[in-house]
Amino acid sequence: MRKHWLDNLRWVVVLSVLFYHVIYFYNNKGVFGGIGGFGGNQYQDIVMYVLYPWFMMLMFLIAGISARYSLEKLSSKQFIKSRTRKLLVPATLGLFILHWITGFFNTQGASLTMGNPMLPEEMPVFIKYFIWSVSGIGPLWFIQDLWLFSILIVLIRKIDKKDILWKACEKIQIIPIILLGVLLYVGSFTLILYPRAESFDGLLNLYKPLNYLIPFLMGYFVFSHDKVQEKLGKYSPILISIAIVCGTILTITTFGQDNTLPQYLQSPLNIIYTWFMMLGLLGIFQRFCNKTNAFATYMTKSSFGLYIVHYVVIASFGYMLKVHTSLPVFAIYAILTLAVFVLSPLIYELLRRIPFVRWCIFGIKK
Repeated sequence: MRKHWLDNLRWVVVLSVLFYHVIYFYNNKGVFGGIGGFGGNQYQDIVMYVLYPWFMMLMFLIAGISARYSLEKLSSKQFIKSRTRKLLVPATLGLFILHWITGFFNTQGASLTMGNPMLPEEMPVFIKYFIWSVSGIGPLWFIQDLWLFSILIVLIRKIDKKDILWKACEKIQIIPIILLGVLLYVGSFTLILYPRAESFDGLLNLYKPLNYLIPFLMGYFVFSHDKVQEKLGKYSPILISIAIVCGTILTITTFGQDNTLPQYLQSPLNIIYTWFMMLGLLGIFQRFCNKTNAFATYMTKSSFGLYIVHYVVIASFGYMLKVHTSLPVFAIYAILTLAVFVLSPLIYELLRRIPFVRWCIFGIKK
């Protein structure tokens, strides 16, 4: 029986990513990327403090649960083939079909920040195109990580052929579940505190492979169990209440800081907020959102595609609104929000109907 609550939670988190990127694109808190803010305190940046700690962690945990369910139906070979088509192909070939546009506007924004062109004007266009494509990865780092984790889980299954570890996690109680949050704290120490500018340290801090592997594995081994999900549903009001209190304190006491720095992410309060929010949302959706309708069914099928294309809208419209208009700040945010929530589905629906293009961008065969 399909778990509609898990589908619903996934697309709700994806929509939160879309809105997060609207705010992130214009942040003035020192967070890497985007095109810079408008000055002042920018209290709208609170959205970043509320969402960033947990939403990607939760996406990887959901992905771990989904991987477990998929491997109950598919052989390891079928699973790897499916994940390669759906994840690795869009994160490589898709860059050269669509995401070079993101890369183009990324370099334009960087040139604006630096005060001079990032790419020399005399550079051949085909070389620029390659650079734009590679720098257009944007949010696709998520599916690149996820492909690697999918390969790893197949290897783990070959070692643990009798599913001993998964079965051992079935009867875990609520207190040990809560204490599993310590693993997120341990994982945060895999981040590089002082990345060297001349190295790949910054890239590792973006991908956070060891950090994000932890919620993926917990999703696969622990949270894929019905009994565990039911426990979270039972205690969900308490869990989400704790999360709201911790998140409020965290936001008030740290507003103005770069909330993506390793030092910030390692703070105990950040970890507590992250973990209780993840547990609380899993429980709330398991208890109250296990149903569907036409809109939810559509979002279940299309949320992956929306995630793939949305940053092209953010980067292009976001850049043009700030650089080429003199609109009020509120209008810029409103127009960009409307654009990403309206144009992303339209672009997805258009591209998924074009043979070969849909395979490159979304991993869709038919």
